[in-house]
Amino acid sequence: MAMNLSTGGGSRRGRRGRGRGGPMSEINVTPLVDVMLVLLIIFMVTAPMLTAGVPIDLPDSRAEALKEEPREITVSMDGEGRLFLDDQELAPGELGERLANVDKGANAQLVVLRADRTLDYGRVVAVMGELNAAGFKSISLVTNGSAPAQ
Repeated sequence: MAMNLSTGGGSRRGRRGRGRGGPMSEINVTPLVDVMLVLLIIFMVTAPMLTAGVPIDLPDSRAEALKEEPREITVSMDGEGRLFLDDQELAPGELGERLANVDKGANAQLVVLRADRTLDYGRVVAVMGELNAAGFKSISLVTNGSAPAQ
């Protein structure tokens, strides 16, 4: 029976060959995983809030949701009747000239109209008329989903 008894020349501790005071080659990834999970939760909670910049009380509907287009223009009307193009507030009468400057390109861009439920129907139709006069023929109305029919 043979035994290896090393008494001299550099002691070894463990199998990794790390001696006394040598550099540590392992990385503890547990704190990194914890931070990444917290960031993931934060992004999951805040991502849905980033799509709607203007706070609007949308009407309810049972209509099926459409998929978002990458090139869509959002026109919003809040409860006071103020107009917003994407997230920028427009002065009265400015919508037509701002839409004239939008590049329509080969593919007609989709216009998404978000209007507050308390607005007069005539005001919403007037904005839809301005959109149509500017050359936008495809207008989607945004609503809240899953409302019972009345």
